[in-house]
Formats: sequence, structure tokens, C-alpha cells
Amino acid sequence: MNAVIRLVQAAHRGLDLIGTWLPQLGLRALLGWEFFESGLEKLRGDNWFADVADKFPFPFNVVSPETSWFLATWTELVGAICIWLGLATRFWAAGLVILTIVAIAGVHWPAEWSSLPELWRGYAITDRGYGNFKLPLLFIAMLLPLLFTGAGRLSLDELVRRRF
Repeated sequence: MNAVIRLVQAAHRGLDLIGTWLPQLGLRALLGWEFFESGLEKLRGDNWFADVADKFPFPFNVVSPETSWFLATWTELVGAICIWLGLATRFWAAGLVILTIVAIAGVHWPAEWSSLPELWRGYAITDRGYGNFKLPLLFIAMLLPLLFTGAGRLSLDELVRRRF
């Protein structure tokens, strides 16, 4: 019985050690890819923010669609690269959470709903007129550990922390 307990304790210590490296790295890789891809799409595409600018929440609705497009594009591109590298991770995670909340409010939230079951139809990865806020909500949930715990041990943030 003691051997089993020692084995379980050793497994827990190993998982704890891996847990300071691997989870944040996986989140950074996935989120970096998704936000960089989205930023590239904006960089190469046409500005459609003018079509949805009236849906942006305050204070994001007071700037021009061109300024919003520029800020969204470069926040996604630079933020993605910094998230990949683990550089200023908490800053960029916070910025990308804000950007994603604005995207949910301006683009992904259902245009009309009168009950929670109707709203819940928008929790999908589809565009059938009910909204499609599932994926951005998942991105926010994935950004929160990076915001609150940082980039993890395999990051430039950790190198800076150890150096200074």
C-alpha cells in the first residue's frame, strides 16, 4: 500500500512539474495561431467594420471604422506573436480579451433574442442568424489562464523574470 501511495505522489510531482511548462505553452500556441490567422485575414481583406460599427460598445464606437480596423488587425498580429513568444503575455492576453469581447458584442452576438433559450442558439460555430459567439467565448476562456498565471516557464517572460 505504501508503494502505491509513493507512486501516486511521484506521479503528482511529475505532473506538477510538467504543469509549469506544458499547459501554457499549448494555450499560447493555439491562441497565437488563431489570432495571427485572424489578423492576417484582416490585413489582406477589406474593412467591413463600417457595416457593424454601430454595434460596437462604448468607447469602441467613438473611433472611426478605419481606426478600429487598424487597431484590431495589429492587436491580433502583434499580440499573437508576443503570445507565441511568451513576451508581455499578461498584457497581450488582457488586450485580446478586450478585443474578443468587442468582437462578440459587434459581430458574434445574436441580433435579436428575447429569452435565454433563444440566446443559447447563438452558442454555436455557425452563422444561421442566431449569432455565433461560441468560439470567441472559448478564446476568452483560454486567455484567462495566461492573464492570471502568465506565460509559463518556457517563455521570454520567464527569462526576463529570472534575469531581473
